Amino acid sequence: MSLFSLFLLLLLSLHVVSTTARTTIDANSLAGDANSIPTKEYLVRYWNEQITNNLAIPPLLTSKVSPLTTAETTLFTQLAAQDAISDHLRSFCKAAQLLCFPDLSSYQLGKDDRFFYDVINGATTLAGGMNVNESVEPGKFFRELILRSGNVIRMPDLQLKTPKRSFLPRSISSGLPFSTSKLAELKQIFHAGDDSTLEKIMVRTLSLCEKAPIQGETKRCVSSVEDMIDFATSILGHDIKLHSTESAGGSKRDILIGRVKRIDGSRSGAPVACHDSLFPYMVYNCHAVPTLHVYEADILDPVSKAKINHGVAACHMDRSACSPNNEAFLELGSGPGRIEACH
Repeated sequence: MSLFSLFLLLLLSLHVVSTTARTTIDANSLAGDANSIPTKEYLVRYWNEQITNNLAIPPLLTSKVSPLTTAETTLFTQLAAQDAISDHLRSFCKAAQLLCFPDLSSYQLGKDDRFFYDVINGATTLAGGMNVNESVEPGKFFRELILRSGNVIRMPDLQLKTPKRSFLPRSISSGLPFSTSKLAELKQIFHAGDDSTLEKIMVRTLSLCEKAPIQGETKRCVSSVEDMIDFATSILGHDIKLHSTESAGGSKRDILIGRVKRIDGSRSGAPVACHDSLFPYMVYNCHAVPTLHVYEADILDPVSKAKINHGVAACHMDRSACSPNNEAFLELGSGPGRIEACH
């Protein structure tokens, strides 16, 4: 079984594990169903066609599928093909549960959006530059040797704080431009003004997606559950399992590490990790890195020893390509090529 991992803000995690080969499946057998049956039902079928181990599609994946009805999916697919989404943006964003606003002034911040507010107003973060905020959340990064049963460590905040968004059906996302060379078209579609917050958000994610892979890395940005499944299986094969951090239990407090287990990739591919990238619709930056070590561990209360969570951690063993100002180095007090960094 092979390992595929999906990270949410690098904190909430999904991981998948493959060692068996399988016969090739004709994915086109489901193509006609994409717009004719409810999205979740279609994705259950797609998962079952692609994954050989009879495991059900993970709830964390189905929770991110588009809320669009079959009629809405058909309508917006046609509008995307006609380059007419912009004329129906308000209804599109509302129905598809997207992040659409021309600038920060029109986005109403709630009590759970503090992190998003900080991200938007952090110029170095949105600009996609090499600098990071000087303050790094305690516990966000740690050394691999810390992942030992019996150690007490500080847990970072595991609460998801980015605005809620959903994947688009692939029939829609495939009809929308997705590159920095098409930025003008994207701005027109999503009504993003020049130098607006939304433009900066899109530029940052597109730039990350277009960044050349490091040595040995295979990467792809995905904007649908189908694309994510396809990328994972292209690396790991079709016998995969997802492991996820169960909850936000233990956030921002000291915790005791219980049982620790390393999760390997497949015989043919490295573990796959997918990182949530801010965009009007849900986009994940997926990559397979041979030097990635992935672990799962029980998280215990340090006093009562009761289990309060089950978490997943990833250790990047080769950080030589990172900037010296990377926040992992700021917290751990080191630099590129000198140490590994886990989160």
